[in-house]
Amino acid sequence: MRQRSAPFTRHLRVHRDRGHTVLEFRGEIDIAAEAEIAPHLDRETGRPGARVVIDLSRVEFFDCSGLRLLFRARSRMLAHDGELHLVCAHALTLRMLRITGLAPLLPPRPTLDAVLGRPGAASGPL
Repeated sequence: MRQRSAPFTRHLRVHRDRGHTVLEFRGEIDIAAEAEIAPHLDRETGRPGARVVIDLSRVEFFDCSGLRLLFRARSRMLAHDGELHLVCAHALTLRMLRITGLAPLLPPRPTLDAVLGRPGAASGPL
């Protein structure tokens, strides 16, 4: 069951889906978006045992600011024994994740259902 837990902002929508908090990044993820997203990301990834999905399916542009957000989320989730999953199917963003070495650390899935849908479909906890 989907429940909205935060209002829409220009670059982020936060909602609950199947026991996970989904941070749906939107539009151009650059330094301005990073400043908007970071407080929400910190709140959601700072809870012990949190189950979080970062969904990049609605992202049009993704630069090093977006990478910083992903590395930040991963570090915080590791520190708090949480689960972090990534949804991404955009070829250029996937390439950036591979080049920077983030893809093996946070394996991207093509859809939210691939992460949350069927038992065993998720990549597992960090």
